[in-house]
Amino acid sequence: MKILLVDDSSTMRRIERNTLEKLGHTDVIEAEDGADALRKLAAGKVDLILMDWNMPNMTGIEALKKIKADANLKSIPVIMVTSESEKTRIIEALQSGAANYVVKPFQPETLKEKIAAVIK
Repeated sequence: MKILLVDDSSTMRRIERNTLEKLGHTDVIEAEDGADALRKLAAGKVDLILMDWNMPNMTGIEALKKIKADANLKSIPVIMVTSESEKTRIIEALQSGAANYVVKPFQPETLKEKIAAVIK
């Protein structure tokens, strides 16, 4: 399973990549914002996207909406992994097509459960 990890923080990407590797997910590519994520998606097949909300150039929610509006990409599950914990934000993400939502900081077990729920 190929995972696209989207976060503007290289430190957060490293933490998430390490967590994914410990969970057995080693095919991970990275993007530093929503625009970069869309370029990476155009370049090849991805099975799951983990996306931050707050990023420069294109936010995660903007990228999520573009992904879900694209016939070639809309079937890819997107899990928002973000510090945005307000209920209105969670609802907005889910209504925009997010498959799941993880609030940072998170425990590896939480990420494992959220991924398992999406890729049954």
